[in-house]
Amino acid sequence: MLFNFSLECAIRRVQVNQDGLKINYKHQLPAYADDVNTLAGSIHSLKENAEALVAATREIGLGVSADKTKYMVMSGDQNAGRIQSVRIDNSTIERVEVFKYLGTTLTIQNSIREEIKRRLRSGSACYPSVQNLLSSRLLSKNLKIKIYRTIICLLFCMGVETWSLTLREERKLRLFENMVLRRIFGSRRDEVTGEWRRLHKEELNDLYCSPNIVRVIKSRRMRWVGHVARMGEERGVYRILVGKSEGKRPLGRPRRRCIDNIRMDL
Repeated sequence: MLFNFSLECAIRRVQVNQDGLKINYKHQLPAYADDVNTLAGSIHSLKENAEALVAATREIGLGVSADKTKYMVMSGDQNAGRIQSVRIDNSTIERVEVFKYLGTTLTIQNSIREEIKRRLRSGSACYPSVQNLLSSRLLSKNLKIKIYRTIICLLFCMGVETWSLTLREERKLRLFENMVLRRIFGSRRDEVTGEWRRLHKEELNDLYCSPNIVRVIKSRRMRWVGHVARMGEERGVYRILVGKSEGKRPLGRPRRRCIDNIRMDL
């Protein structure tokens, strides 16, 4: 608790450079526990903001771990920020293209695609450990569904409240869920040929009474939005959700944003 108070005191004393990221005309310096993000519009501003934060934390006896500190350039220009490392306070900060922050994979394209791939790999690695249970005749279908929802489905539902899913990504999630459900409900004998066949998507939807994984993600997103809306305008999370960053969008079809998905879910 004392550490959190000390870090918050240091962050409040930092004077963020005027070239930092603005949302609702206010500069942003997000922090969660001991994880601090410095947002800037250029490498020069990023270095100045980081040096100010290092100086503020040193005054109260705290230090910044250079080994755990990374920086990333998110830009439509592939040649932006060619510098591979930045020196701050006699320490070299490495530039990365992929970084895992608070359990979520961040990329230079600012896309959730890599995070979904990582979740699918985690689910595929977890699936063999419960495969025998899901196909066992000693367990009821309801118990198998509970095993799926509490062990496998939980891997996909951590931090999904801010995901911006496209139809292609929703299809990948449904394909994985259907694979697990086919293991749970087994095969069915065809009435015409008499041969055993796997269940179709419509049959799985009829047997699986619970909401599918895509609907679970959407319901969690709407629940989170309602929670943020009740916080009030003075909270930073609310300002980031409803705020707009300064600057122009690149040419071409705009990406689907979190707020776009929220409007579609209403």
